[in-house]
Amino acid sequence: MGAQLRVYKRRIRSVTATKKITKAMEMIAASRIVKAQRKVAASTPYATELTRAVTAVATGSNTNHPLTTEADTPTRAAVLLITSDRGLAGGYSSNAIKQADRLTERLRGEGKEVDTYIVGRKGVAYYGFRERKVAESWTGFTDSPSYADAKKVAAPLIAAVQQDTAEGGVDELHIVFTEFVSMMTQTPVDNRMLPLSLDKGTETETSAASAAGGKGEILPLFDFEPSAEDVLDALLPRYVESRVYNALLQAAASEHAARRRAMKSATDNAGELINTLSRLANAARQAEITQEISEIVGGASALADATAGSDK
Repeated sequence: MGAQLRVYKRRIRSVTATKKITKAMEMIAASRIVKAQRKVAASTPYATELTRAVTAVATGSNTNHPLTTEADTPTRAAVLLITSDRGLAGGYSSNAIKQADRLTERLRGEGKEVDTYIVGRKGVAYYGFRERKVAESWTGFTDSPSYADAKKVAAPLIAAVQQDTAEGGVDELHIVFTEFVSMMTQTPVDNRMLPLSLDKGTETETSAASAAGGKGEILPLFDFEPSAEDVLDALLPRYVESRVYNALLQAAASEHAARRRAMKSATDNAGELINTLSRLANAARQAEITQEISEIVGGASALADATAGSDK
């Protein structure tokens, strides 16, 4: 019985140490979420306004720019997948990978070849274990990305879009990342960055502008210097970089939120396990005491019987 009690005490010490670690990781993740949220909030207006500017150039001119004009028969697409460098974040990376797999299947179903670009060690390990081809990968900055990291990721993507498909270029550019909705909700999404498509905000503004035009307002016309094509050449790389940077920041905030939630769950589970083991240890201790008392009473009774027999 004493050996069983020692086992329970040893497990309680082990789980208590684990609980301290998960609690510390939960607090660290919670402190990093606030900073990540601020970066997302600071980068979103720039990305939104730059998207509006590129959209205005693309729709306000008759230029058939390769980065804004869809190919008649697109045959190749690039997919940028953003995962994490570290684990202990629940299903954060696996959900993003599943979203990328669904997108890849859809693109292949449309008859397109897919080149995959990956950010984060989890995605690289997943594709490497399954021996899937990866065009290029980046690691080491997913929890705190900088604009320089976004430029480094965007450079080969822009080059691939600008190349002819016969030379290894792509017709479309998609990005898969985890959108930060709230502290409790992070949603994996896939967006097409190029050729340029209107996002929700732009669609809303376009609808509003159309409604205003219907009331008699004249929509603006643009003149471009030196030319619309030169303006697009200058704006679109910045557009891709800003979208990639915003996606990296959204993914970082989502990663911290997912890790905080996972560590909180682990801490709560460790506390429940400690309570369960403590009850079992108390029960084992009580059983041990009861057995000792029974042995003492039994020994005293046997001694009394032996003494009574000798007196006779």
